[in-house]
Amino acid sequence: MRLRLGTRGSQLALVQSRLVAERLVGMGVSVELITVETDGDRRGGDRLGEGLFVTALERALLEGRIDLAVHSAKDLPLKDREGLAIAAFPERGDPRDALISRGGAGLDSLPRGARFGTDSPRRVGFLLHRRPDLSWHALRGNVDTRLRKLDRGEVDAAVLAAAGLDRLGLGGRVSERLAPDVLPPAAAQGALAVQCRAGSPEYALLARLDHPDVRLAVVVERRVLEETGGVCRSPVGALARVRNGRLELVAGAAAPDGSDRCLLRLEGEATEIGGLRLAEAAARELLDKVVSGVA
Repeated sequence: MRLRLGTRGSQLALVQSRLVAERLVGMGVSVELITVETDGDRRGGDRLGEGLFVTALERALLEGRIDLAVHSAKDLPLKDREGLAIAAFPERGDPRDALISRGGAGLDSLPRGARFGTDSPRRVGFLLHRRPDLSWHALRGNVDTRLRKLDRGEVDAAVLAAAGLDRLGLGGRVSERLAPDVLPPAAAQGALAVQCRAGSPEYALLARLDHPDVRLAVVVERRVLEETGGVCRSPVGALARVRNGRLELVAGAAAPDGSDRCLLRLEGEATEIGGLRLAEAAARELLDKVVSGVA
């Protein structure tokens, strides 16, 4: 069997697509990588284009130009596109956020008044709550662009997804991997989603790449985001993990200026029904305590 795997042309997208391609090749499948140019790429690849990246790949799938696509799961819309399905959530990378500082200091060791760079309201809110003396600076672009800006001294520290850094071979630059109770990660951060046409012959094959515990975690985290009315850039974070047969959930929300935050730890049954109940309970409390006040 030969499959056409659609990917963006960015370095991280290619690395992530190759990870999945390697798994498929190991299963005896021939894989051709097809680069799909998107409006987001033509607009410079900033965060404004993330929805455009996903849409372009989904369009290529629906039009039959490719057989599967690999997405960063956190970028997917909360509702599945009609005619498409997520066949697999492969093994997850590190879901945490990572701090990279010019001097190697961790969050609590950064000097007073240090400038940290990110364009995520979630990261800004939680970090300013922890360190209100820090100064926030908008930092946009792909990983290489952000690191260049850091190295040029535009900021003293940058906050990025640990999984992306690891996949690019840049994990050694990380000063601190931030614990979820300090900075709850974005829903589905670090997870990949393998998408294909619903009901296609490829679905059963791709489903062999699925990790049920990762799928459950992603479903639960995305439900927290959905129930709080959020999108991937909302100041809401969630991380679900299956441990010893139980599902553990850390969920939080923060005011973008750091003036308020709520952090929850819950535990329940490691089933989809149990996980969704847990997510909905967390969302209700977050809405009551923080989210409704910053919407």
